[in-house]
Amino acid sequence: MGTLTIFVVEDDLLYSNIIEYHLSLNPDYHVRKFHTGEELLNNLYLNPAVITIDYSLPDMKGDQLLKKIKNFNPDIPVIVISGQEDISTAVSLLKEGAYDYIVKNDDTKDHLWNTLRNLKENLQLRKEVDTLRKEVHHKYTFENSIKGNSPALQKIFSLIEKAAQTNINVSISGETGTGKEVVAKAIHYNSERKNKPFVAVNMTAIPRELMESELFGFEKGAFTGALNRRIGKFEEAEQGTIFLDEIGEMDINMQSKLLRVLQEKEVTRIGGNNTVKIDVRIVVATHKNLSEEVKKGNFREDLYYRLLGLPISLPPLRDRGNDILLLATYFLESFCKENKLPKLTISTEAKEKLLKYPYPGNIRELKAIIDLAAVMAAGESIKGDDIIFSSLNNFSDFMIEETTLSEYTKRIIKHFLNKYDNNVLKVAAKLDIGKSTIYKMIKDNEIEI
Repeated sequence: MGTLTIFVVEDDLLYSNIIEYHLSLNPDYHVRKFHTGEELLNNLYLNPAVITIDYSLPDMKGDQLLKKIKNFNPDIPVIVISGQEDISTAVSLLKEGAYDYIVKNDDTKDHLWNTLRNLKENLQLRKEVDTLRKEVHHKYTFENSIKGNSPALQKIFSLIEKAAQTNINVSISGETGTGKEVVAKAIHYNSERKNKPFVAVNMTAIPRELMESELFGFEKGAFTGALNRRIGKFEEAEQGTIFLDEIGEMDINMQSKLLRVLQEKEVTRIGGNNTVKIDVRIVVATHKNLSEEVKKGNFREDLYYRLLGLPISLPPLRDRGNDILLLATYFLESFCKENKLPKLTISTEAKEKLLKYPYPGNIRELKAIIDLAAVMAAGESIKGDDIIFSSLNNFSDFMIEETTLSEYTKRIIKHFLNKYDNNVLKVAAKLDIGKSTIYKMIKDNEIEI
């Protein structure tokens, strides 16, 4: 991490020079000496990387100086060097925030050298963590994490911004592959909790019998195989955000336990008697219509209203117009960069083909299509034949979202128009409907071709 600036506060000039000489043997250390606490305090604005202080200075005691340093900047590590081998004093100073307490003796120089070496490693690690946090925050700014400028998406941006400014619970709905977790992360990393954990839990990935221990943890000996205490996901997310994906799949009995946790803001580990207070922001997501699940008796009404908070409904990709091409270009650039491929463009023919497809798998499916197209492409651009749609996309894909018969009809007609290159006569014959019905839908903008 480069040069480490060390401020040494020592009123004994000889001892001060010895420390300076010993530390200066390391070319990465820059040492500056001070003889009083007041002199140090007047120079704290220079923000040293670490400070060593003699416990018994002529103008103030070490504990007083430590408090003043910590009041100025609590992140500056302070090493106390004392002529007194007093355990109670050492413990007290360490509790006050001292990084280490070193007794003056024949081993002081070596002890200080080792402490600074460990400290430098910790500072480097902290710097790397801070850098990673900044990178993650940058990655999940709205414009970087969610690609698109369609009117449907602009409404989503507005809701995400409102969510990020408060601690309100958020419920995200949308078809599979629309980017619900990306939205959850965008909310977290643009909120006041951005430097705390983001913990994602997929309800469908956890067996029903393990759900409680996964969310709330367990004590040692709580059940066979519980060899050690384990904290749950809620404790992991302390002061941060927990993202409960596919919340509609949660067992009804588990729902009542989750409700209690949300009401009391505390968890009890399995096999334990003590409660643990939690401060966690809740974001949930589902591809189901939760209000319908409540009516069917599959989801608790009281939990539904507890979780609802700010609802965000993500539009399917087929309703986002030219966002399809914007996302396709982004995925293509990313794939080429990650795989060290020459830059590729998307031909007009390929763009037209991409815009006609309904994307039952949404953004996730588009990415898979573009990745494959990049591999298949010959030359500098992706051609129409390079765009390959999966054979898995059959009629059942139209049933992803429950909707009206009229909407299903539009989707079916649009699907066959795409399949038969907008040949209305052929589609009318295939579906055994009048061609005038299709023409009227096109004229009324119910179907785009």
